Amino acid sequence: MTRARGITEEAADAAVDTACRVLRLPTIRDQFAGAADKAEREQLTYRGFLAELLMAECEDRDRRRAERQVRGAGFPRAKWLADFDFDANPGISPAVINTLAACDWVRAGSPLCLIGDSGTGKSHLLIALSTAAAMAGFRVRYTLASKLANELAEAADDRQLTKTIARYGRADLLCIDELGYMELDRRGAELLFQVLTEREEKASVAIASNESFSGWTKTFTDPRLCAAIVDRLTFGGNILETGTDSYRLAHTRAQQQASPA
Repeated sequence: MTRARGITEEAADAAVDTACRVLRLPTIRDQFAGAADKAEREQLTYRGFLAELLMAECEDRDRRRAERQVRGAGFPRAKWLADFDFDANPGISPAVINTLAACDWVRAGSPLCLIGDSGTGKSHLLIALSTAAAMAGFRVRYTLASKLANELAEAADDRQLTKTIARYGRADLLCIDELGYMELDRRGAELLFQVLTEREEKASVAIASNESFSGWTKTFTDPRLCAAIVDRLTFGGNILETGTDSYRLAHTRAQQQASPA
């Protein structure tokens, strides 16, 4: 069967396929034939048919972009807000978390501090909220506090410190996990302070720590430096305390009690 202008269905399909490859429209390329058949069955207008194809391409492009952003963040594992057990930690307000998931604090360049004992869900919330930010289009970078300090020290030794700090500075949201688990020497603390200063009131930092602010002197042994770091991570920021009762420990005990002897 030929069209009015003499092009066959096969030639039209081949032309669309080639054009989509050149224009990098993979979703339209994959869905064109099925969408054309559907449009014919449902008697869609040309405008309606074109609109559906373009909307599908845009939606799929947004999905692929979000997936790239999440992969590029370097999260050690996937964590989602939908999987967080609010019943196990009633001290965390779902309304507050949902508000944070809207990412206004990231847009404003404000800090976020999650403070609580091991097993209380702070790392889960840190990764899940940061994942929400990545899916919203923000550039996110995840690292452990000790790893960041070591990387900065190595960069300083190699005379690459300015370049490394600038690389971390390009992220819209820098996530620093496990702050407080290990003591940092003065040099490591000073280098970390430089990163925080570079981002102050310009781009967001989110941290998770098992120590209250008063206990950070164990990590940052210089009192003045410790006070300056606390100031930069709390000024105009959001502070969430996840408590002291370990969800993981309670879950393990419940499983042991439920299992037969």
